[in-house]
Amino acid sequence: MPADIQPFHDRETGTFSYVVSDPGTRRAAVVDPVLDYDPRSARTGTAGAEAIAAHVSAQGLQVDWILETHAHADHLSAAPFLQSRLGGRIAIGEGVREVQATFGRILDLDGQFATDGSQFDRLFRDGERFAIGSLEARVLATPGHTSDSVTYLVGNAAFIGDTLFAPDYGTARCDFPGGDAQRLFESVQKLYALSPDTLLHQCHDYPPAGREPRAACTVREQRASNVMLRADTTAPDFVARRRARDATLAAPVLLIPAIQVNIRAGHLPPPAANGHSYLKIPLNVL
Repeated sequence: MPADIQPFHDRETGTFSYVVSDPGTRRAAVVDPVLDYDPRSARTGTAGAEAIAAHVSAQGLQVDWILETHAHADHLSAAPFLQSRLGGRIAIGEGVREVQATFGRILDLDGQFATDGSQFDRLFRDGERFAIGSLEARVLATPGHTSDSVTYLVGNAAFIGDTLFAPDYGTARCDFPGGDAQRLFESVQKLYALSPDTLLHQCHDYPPAGREPRAACTVREQRASNVMLRADTTAPDFVARRRARDATLAAPVLLIPAIQVNIRAGHLPPPAANGHSYLKIPLNVL
């Protein structure tokens, strides 16, 4: 029996989160949940995560996993909030250690922050398998956008994070610390080697005017028409085009707050003596 997949779209950040459940056992995983964040007031909220929790409750699901495809730079993770409400283990690819070390240096967190991934309940290796009820899931390392990017394969569905966007938008950028266009090309080849009917569930969609946001498309569609990387695109051509495109892009609005929270598995920085948490802003670094 195939997985039941329910997408949730956050229009503010363009993010798709998912509840993936086994119809037979009612066990479930949540993929890439979003914590609301207003950069003007630096206030967080849980409206989006509450919608996920309400769905889980209404469907009578038991959450076993809260899965991050990578340490996101464009939204804050609601993993700890959902864990407190629904249970489950927070997991990410083992490459997050490299991301933690990189941003630990950038943010001058030495001595205050562990870079061993211990903030997460589970670090997945490439090729590792785990279960969502009776559904077998497999982890596929897909670095390039970030060094910790992974894809979660569940039957005929793949949750690909930011590796690919809709065919009319292209691929993830590769200019963040730890990003690499050649590695992204190689990761996309792994996805293109999947069955043509495999549904690739994106973490984001940024549709042009007139098109509604799209959560997923098939491997066949991506291979045929992705504007940055089709099946016949060569590695040198993609790398050159990706680097040229990245050179024109501004940093994501939420990069600085998001990465500081997400390398902590979604937890806010430890509170100061006055009880408030604070974010650091590195000047003239990124």
